[in-house]
Parts: sequence; C-alpha cells; structure tokens
Amino acid sequence: MPEFRAGASPLFLRDEDLRQGLDLLFVAGRDLAAAADAGLEKEGLGRAHHRALYFVGRNPGLPVGGLMAILGITKQSLSRVLKDLSARGLIAQAVGADDRRERRLTLTEKGQALEQALTAPQRALMAGAYRAAGAEAVAGFRTVLGGLRKR
Repeated sequence: MPEFRAGASPLFLRDEDLRQGLDLLFVAGRDLAAAADAGLEKEGLGRAHHRALYFVGRNPGLPVGGLMAILGITKQSLSRVLKDLSARGLIAQAVGADDRRERRLTLTEKGQALEQALTAPQRALMAGAYRAAGAEAVAGFRTVLGGLRKR
C-alpha cells in the first residue's frame, strides 16, 4: 500500500504529487466499489449491474443511449446487463413518447430498493469523508473530479 502524505505541496504539479493523487483515486475507487460487493454477490450481480442501477435510479426515464454515454460502454455490453436486470424485475423499459425506437429505463420498486441498499454503504463512506474534510475541501474535491471528466 502506498504511503500518503497529509499535506499538499505548493508544487502540486510535481510528478510525485500527481502520482500520489492517482494512487488515492485508484485506492478510493477500489474501496468505494468494494463497499457494495457483498450485496452484489448476494444477488449474483456484478459492478456493471450496480452502475446501471445507480444511474437509472438517478435519472428515471433515461434512454438506453444516455446510459451508454454515462457508462462509456458499448451497446452489446449494456444489453447483457439490462437483460439481466430486466429478467430479475429490477428495471423496466418503456417505449419513448416521441420516438418509438427509443427505450427509456426506470427502476422498479424492487430495483429502487436494491439500488438504495447497495449504495447505502457507499453513501456512508462519502458522508464520513466529507464530514472529516469540511465544506471547502469537498468543493475542491468536486472541482478536481469535474476537471478529470472527458469533455
């Protein structure tokens, strides 16, 4: 496990500081995803299923193409996940109002309950980290993460 320094150097663009940031992102991402793993295993689902449940839950009525764009995955990969979730009664697909070729996704009540149960330990981790860091650090964290997104 890498050793993390508490304070940021004023020379935060040095290679070592950038690598420390990458270390933290990789480890935090691993731990955040792992917080839902026990629930996923119990359900026989994987992390891709959780990501789909999460984003459909956050965006009811999301078109399949919109979910593909958020997740950055192919139609073929998403199709397998959606088929699994639909077969388990966790997600519903409806025809688009304006374009009948479009499929809009929503969580069923069962899907909402599972998404909330899977995400609860992750929210608890985030809440603890946010409380410990304070409002100003949280704002900076969001700015950094927002800056990492591909445009």
